[in-house]
Amino acid sequence: MRVHFVGNAYREDALAAVVDTAHWLKSKGIAAAVDTETGRHVKLPVVSSVEFGDADLAVAFGGDGTLIRAAHLCAVSGTPILGVYFGRFGFVTQCTGENVRSCIQSYLDGAAIIEDRMMLQAFLSRADQEIAEIHALNEIVLQRDVTARMMTFEVAVDGHNLTRYPADGVLISTPTGSTGYNLSAGGPIIDPTVEALVLTAVAPHTLSARTMILRSDSTIHLTVGSRGDAVLSADGQTRLHILSGDQIRVTRSPRVTRLVKIDKYDFLIKLGQRLFAGQGMLGDTN
Repeated sequence: MRVHFVGNAYREDALAAVVDTAHWLKSKGIAAAVDTETGRHVKLPVVSSVEFGDADLAVAFGGDGTLIRAAHLCAVSGTPILGVYFGRFGFVTQCTGENVRSCIQSYLDGAAIIEDRMMLQAFLSRADQEIAEIHALNEIVLQRDVTARMMTFEVAVDGHNLTRYPADGVLISTPTGSTGYNLSAGGPIIDPTVEALVLTAVAPHTLSARTMILRSDSTIHLTVGSRGDAVLSADGQTRLHILSGDQIRVTRSPRVTRLVKIDKYDFLIKLGQRLFAGQGMLGDTN
């Protein structure tokens, strides 16, 4: 059996937990290795990005950003991922550093739940030729470059011209990503097990822009309807420069992210503890 790790390189406690967990697994006769980025900070065997998914389990030590990095490394192979919370929000992580051993042991004993999360794929076409393909767990975003003024983004769904957003950008989110950039842009929170696409304008210069929740088998076409520099990104990890006349097609990806889940009410617990904390419980009059 093999277990691969990714860690938040900016948190010493996360990196220390990587090393400690690797030594614990070694004492149980289980091989452990880390991705190349984590390998720059810890003295453990390193595995390449191409080979990272060739494991029985991947463990991400950090926040949701670290887990997203693991998701991109594991999506093709479908390796289950356990998220260990060393971050700020951690909606996708499943356990804390204090109980990582028991969580891993639960997976090794076959007692953990494996939950499939849908992903997105985007195709970039230029001069009627597809030139790039990217995948995302949280969101695909088409937005103006930092030096560009507000732009107009045209949206079509399943071949029907839907709307034009004068805005900083437009994003398509999965339910998993609804608590990420989508939430910051004013979009809704959606249970991550729901299968849907969420279409949200980023800083729209209109009062009529409303988030739309679409079927998961919808096909969304995006174009830039005004002059200016734009960028297409996937989970903030991959960025492509968009030229005038480029076409972007966004659909559900055939890839999935498989998450190791410890508590079936995990999402609701996190909403109360990490997002709604300090707002008071329903019925609280104090």
